Amino acid sequence: MTDRLSRRRLLTLGGVASTAAAVAPWLDPSEAWAKDAPKVPRRTLGKTGQKVPILLLGGGSGFDPKFDPKIARAIQHGVDYIDAARVYAGGTCETNAATTLERMKLLDKVWITSKSESHDGPGLERNVEESLKSLRRKSVDLYFLHGIESPAILDDKALFASVDKLKKAGKIKYFGFSCHDGTVAQLLSKAAGISAIDAIMFRYNFRTYGDKELNQAMDAAHKANIGLIAMKTQGAEASFEEAWKKFEKTGKWSKHQAVLKAVWSDARITAAVSHMDSLEKLQQNIAAAVDDEKLGFADWQAIERYASLTRGEACDGCGHVCNAAVSQPVNIATTLRCVMYHDVYGDAEKARRVFSALPEAARRFDGVDFGAANRACPHGVDVARHMQRAREILA
Repeated sequence: MTDRLSRRRLLTLGGVASTAAAVAPWLDPSEAWAKDAPKVPRRTLGKTGQKVPILLLGGGSGFDPKFDPKIARAIQHGVDYIDAARVYAGGTCETNAATTLERMKLLDKVWITSKSESHDGPGLERNVEESLKSLRRKSVDLYFLHGIESPAILDDKALFASVDKLKKAGKIKYFGFSCHDGTVAQLLSKAAGISAIDAIMFRYNFRTYGDKELNQAMDAAHKANIGLIAMKTQGAEASFEEAWKKFEKTGKWSKHQAVLKAVWSDARITAAVSHMDSLEKLQQNIAAAVDDEKLGFADWQAIERYASLTRGEACDGCGHVCNAAVSQPVNIATTLRCVMYHDVYGDAEKARRVFSALPEAARRFDGVDFGAANRACPHGVDVARHMQRAREILA
């Protein structure tokens, strides 16, 4: 069995992974035992023409400051793409990733994407320079505007003049943006007509497969040869109530593995970036990626049933809908995303940091009646209950 991963090789992931963790500070990916490890498949990232692994190592949870075995193991299995950002892990993500890669003598051989929260030309240029210093590199493979919401940002000619300047200087190879709020479809559609955009990372999971507007936007971006990277693939609930237990495991895939394989089944998607804050999660995701067995009918039924049973627990980030029903200047979508960071990811620091970055008025919930927001939500999310939870954990 060459292409498919045999049960023996699948189980070997555990043994090889333990070895990698033990020898991580001295890991040489060229060694025979590392070469023999099963490799994650690769796809071409749109107009970049570059082949990248279908599973990308997310840096949101940060990396060990001395040496991170997750990076070593990921590279061992062909996951040689790190998704970083200036703000991840309290600003340590880029520096710590560079430290590990430098010790592995792979600093310039691994794909690194980073991001800027500044959405104007001067801010982008400044952030790129800061990223290059932190990463100790002369160039970043792909640079994103991070978490954009308004399509109007893509009308800024000065911004794209800075993008062109950075590309010509060799400081960034490719450019794009990330988005996860209620304007994803509009942003994808608009990007399809902008030649300077090489790739987009956007929220895409099993809860939105049937969304007509999103699918039309994805088609347009794919036709324009923009590389599409999926994030938030787990469709995490706004508030952790162990709703995932409603998913019935079918065959050999866990819910987390199954929904990743569902995303990879979409030919328009090049890769999925995954929040893997432990070696165990990394190993499980790699196992799903390297095994080419497709989801069966029972798996798809279970995913659809899970989506249906937990629909009212998952916020799609369409804050323009529920916020319009509330007179006060709160930011419901971002607040519920912070609750998700806290309760689902277990990342209280990130939850409070993102929440504290909101304007002061947006952080004041006292006296706000969210009943109208409940009624406005097209998916039946109990906004009032989740905002009460936010009061308890984010203050």
